[in-house]
Amino acid sequence: MKVVKMCSSLKIQILTFLMFGILFLDADLLIAQDHHTGTERNDEEQPNAVNRAPAVYLDCNFCDQNHIRSEINFVNYVRDPGLADIHIFVTRVPTSGGSMAYELSFIGLRTFQEISFELNYLADRNNTPSETRDEINSIIRSALLPYMSQTTLSNRFNFIYDDVETDRDNDLDEISDPWDYWIFEAYLGSVSLGLESNRTNFDSRWGLFADRVTEEWKLRFRPYLNYTFVEIRREDQDPVRSTIKRHGLDTYAIKSLNEHWSAGLFATYITRNDRNLRHRLEVHPGVEYSFLPYSEATRRAITLQYHIGYSYVDYFEETIYGVVNENLLSHQLRGSVNILQPLGGISGGIIGSHYFHDAALRRAVFFGSISVRIREGLSLRFSTNFQMIQDQLSLPAGESSLEDILLRQRELATDYSLRTSIAISYTFGSSYTNIVNTRF
Repeated sequence: MKVVKMCSSLKIQILTFLMFGILFLDADLLIAQDHHTGTERNDEEQPNAVNRAPAVYLDCNFCDQNHIRSEINFVNYVRDPGLADIHIFVTRVPTSGGSMAYELSFIGLRTFQEISFELNYLADRNNTPSETRDEINSIIRSALLPYMSQTTLSNRFNFIYDDVETDRDNDLDEISDPWDYWIFEAYLGSVSLGLESNRTNFDSRWGLFADRVTEEWKLRFRPYLNYTFVEIRREDQDPVRSTIKRHGLDTYAIKSLNEHWSAGLFATYITRNDRNLRHRLEVHPGVEYSFLPYSEATRRAITLQYHIGYSYVDYFEETIYGVVNENLLSHQLRGSVNILQPLGGISGGIIGSHYFHDAALRRAVFFGSISVRIREGLSLRFSTNFQMIQDQLSLPAGESSLEDILLRQRELATDYSLRTSIAISYTFGSSYTNIVNTRF
């Protein structure tokens, strides 16, 4: 399969594609007759794709698919990739400052198997959801031109070239940035209040983000404050109150060394009364090796990380080990795999860590998820996280009251933790999903 990669801002993409034109056509004339049959498509019985509107499978779980089908209505949309002539596969990853980088793959099948390419789009962080949605629609509409030009429907198109000069000042390499790529965000993440006759709940989260991302460096400074209060009122008894404070700071500096290696220095601070942590300060350098080039990380990544660190911990209460503060040395090894493809995705890994003063104080974490289309209409989704826990150094001495346990105000000893989920779905019936009906 021939793949052509294109990476640019939205303006450059539009200029590139709109050199060929903007589509104007009547959808009613282009929808193929088999759209109305409601039967499964059989390639031996249906005319070749060049004689009808191509069948498109839109593979995007976060897209506004109703809007896309309404705005781009000169193709047929099908419910399964096995029925498609064109498979549109969309992924996204967050960037600094809350913006999103999108990758759109257009995979030609059957008659169009020689027409496949990828486009990258970086959404402006100030975009509204509607603006980003419209810009993605514009990319999809323009990218379908090469396919439509190979069909007998090409004579239904009118082309208009928007003669706009390229603004070279928009080239990222030539931008004069007075902020030097720093992005700041002060946020009040969430404030919630719940009132009942015998219960009050209050929860709030706020903080500051400061991030700087370049090709060579990735920097972060993020202080945060979290406060939770619960009061339960009882007849003829004093009310039960629970206050949980979780405040801290996450910061790091990561240096890109080459296409496979990076190194970083990480620091964290946290105070958390429900985990018996008055103060915990940790500093740990680390290195990461990527078995595949970092440029492929949005679709395929296999990495190995190693961290070694120092921690100072001051506890609210004496722990089960008879200490109120201590200095700790530990290290961690993490291996992970993340593969995202049109037919599904696999991610997972293993994390192992222990303290140097006692190797028995250790933890192993196994995590993974898989989503796959087994066959037409049949999909499987599975995820799991399993931890073998032998490193709960902050457990306070003494017995925990029932109130502390129910209100989660005190950490409990455990040897393991398991969370898992599985979902199987099977879709059958009409092959087509062209109709948009948003009532109710």
